[in-house]
Amino acid sequence: MRATGKRIFYGWWMVTAGCGLQFLQSALLMQSFGAYVAVLRDERGWSKTALSGAAALQQMEAAILGPLLGWIIDRFGAQGPIRIGVVIFGIGFMLLSQIDTLLGFYGAFVVMAIGSSLCGFFPINVALIHWFDRYRARALSSLSLGLAVGGLFVPVVAWSLATWGWRITAFASGVAYIAIGLPLAMAMRRRPEDHGETVDGVPSPRDVPGRAAPAQDARDFTAREALRTGAFWLISLGHAFALLVVHAVNVHAITHMKEGLGYSVERAAFVIALMVIGQIGGVAIGWVVGDRFKKRLVAAICMLMHMAGLLLLTYAVAVPMVVGFALLHGIAWGLRGPFMQAIRADYFGRAAIGMILGLSYMIIVVGQIGGPMIAGVLADMTGDYRLGFTILALLAGMGSFFFLFARRPKPPSRA
Repeated sequence: MRATGKRIFYGWWMVTAGCGLQFLQSALLMQSFGAYVAVLRDERGWSKTALSGAAALQQMEAAILGPLLGWIIDRFGAQGPIRIGVVIFGIGFMLLSQIDTLLGFYGAFVVMAIGSSLCGFFPINVALIHWFDRYRARALSSLSLGLAVGGLFVPVVAWSLATWGWRITAFASGVAYIAIGLPLAMAMRRRPEDHGETVDGVPSPRDVPGRAAPAQDARDFTAREALRTGAFWLISLGHAFALLVVHAVNVHAITHMKEGLGYSVERAAFVIALMVIGQIGGVAIGWVVGDRFKKRLVAAICMLMHMAGLLLLTYAVAVPMVVGFALLHGIAWGLRGPFMQAIRADYFGRAAIGMILGLSYMIIVVGQIGGPMIAGVLADMTGDYRLGFTILALLAGMGSFFFLFARRPKPPSRA
């Protein structure tokens, strides 16, 4: 953490709070959703396609809200939506504990989707982008540590589901999220300039005697200008192709290991925990290299790792192949994930970053929805996940080319 004098820069406190919020959301839902899918499939007999629909519904709602939420954040800041979202997300979990029908399951997920959109990684990332420039990749990688560490909690959720049942687990998750998440959300603030701080916690050149301010011949992109660049579309498509694998794994990996490999839910959850250890390693690598190397090239390499990891899981015949999946996919996710927001902020600036990220959601939602749905539908049709997982893995490998060609656009002139 960088300190100003003897005081720690407040942006790092926001990173810590955001890390906590990401941990809660990851541990209780994002990486534990697969465990809920396996349990509900056994108890209710709902198809993989039907259960995948809940994840798809959640992502569709996030995409619809994205541009509006981005405009609100750019205009008023992210702190308000994050606080409201924590409460809504917790209530959604409580509603989930009371459902008896597939329609009720979908309804609870709509509420959870609204909450997670308001307090999830999108608004938290935008909040931090305004506080960091030189250390942006480092800050966003640190934030992603919460997302990664949350996966280590999956065995605990799986144990609770097996011991106490999914109703008690869901209700307790909602209560815990509000009780812990709301104090963390209160730490979020808007721009550093509004609180007597500077970006990165270092003096601006114009504030240092004898140091000339740099020439300002260029300005940040507006959302409309960003949309006219090839980089916006290439980054968004690359991000979407990566999420084909990420979301398919989150929803279906535990069920695949249970039905295809003969693992128990608890044992499969430990594989997910190993994947998370790899993810933490990827975050640590990103913390070191994020502000030193070209992010698009690192992201392209990660796409090939996603592909290799999912193919190992798909055709696993021995434990080392499952371990290889967990480490390759985990490292790629942890390393690439924070770069998705950092590279957009590097290319387009901070002025309209909320709207730009919100608009990109309209594209990346294809991966968020398509991954679980392709895997679920083809598994119901063929009886296993091999065909669906293979297609998704190959698409991820093809997606590396989007990042290779996503070069930095020329900044717009002030004139």
